[in-house]
Amino acid sequence: MRLGIDFGGTKIEAALLDSQGEILARRRTPNPGSYEGAVRAVADLAARIEQEAGARARTVGVAMPGSLSPLTGLVRNANSLWLNGKPFRQDLQAALARPVRVENDANCFALSEAADGAAADARVVFGAILGTGCGGGVVVDGRIIEGLNKVGGEWGHTPLPWPRADEWPAPRHWCGRRGCLEEWISGSGFKRWSGMSAPDADERARAGDAQARVALDLLADRISRGLSVVIDILDPDVIVFGGGLSNVEALYPSVRGKLIAHVFSDVVRTKVVKNKHGDSSGVRGAAWLFTAEEAA
Repeated sequence: MRLGIDFGGTKIEAALLDSQGEILARRRTPNPGSYEGAVRAVADLAARIEQEAGARARTVGVAMPGSLSPLTGLVRNANSLWLNGKPFRQDLQAALARPVRVENDANCFALSEAADGAAADARVVFGAILGTGCGGGVVVDGRIIEGLNKVGGEWGHTPLPWPRADEWPAPRHWCGRRGCLEEWISGSGFKRWSGMSAPDADERARAGDAQARVALDLLADRISRGLSVVIDILDPDVIVFGGGLSNVEALYPSVRGKLIAHVFSDVVRTKVVKNKHGDSSGVRGAAWLFTAEEAA
């Protein structure tokens, strides 16, 4: 048994998985939006789901925004700003009374899809989160690659490559930098510069709306520019899309077709695919942070 927690900005989800990765029970609760309340909410959610399943997991993995500093062990870079500077793992471990591992949510998404999802059996996987925010995770041979500074895959805070004249000066992001990819290719960023939500633009484009088609084509161009740098550096076998924008089916052929213009290669064989596990990938990836042997 492994317990995974997906700690999102608006909701917290827990799922209890068996040794085959099957979800035995799952629950969601609103995120209270305060640190002490959130720690209590996680502990209460874990207790409820284990009572419902009639089983207790020996380990708990947690997917969260941001990451833990290798210098202090405290949360940093979370867009839920009240998390930053807090000993989240230590407090959760005390509240849950068992081993806890905390990992960036995009890394957990990539791990889930690499383990038994859309990128199963691929050696090098890049998970691209295109939701309210924009993030990335790297998995090689079934292992998350955090890097020495634990910022591996922080794609959303790299700049939009080869900006056009009308893309600069870019807006200032919440992190303090200008031109972060998150400002251009996240769901919130798309709505800011297009005036449409992604689902609305998708529906309008399929109905023949020219403005929506142009906006989605520009979105695909910006995504392909961002991914081309990932391919140039990492050269993954598979890129898996997650988040709300991953449901816009027209993006996949459009992004694939535009990559060749930006990647430093005469061929682009990298697969660009939709996730398999959808909203479950975060919580599943969190549970996979412990091996079956560690959880036994």
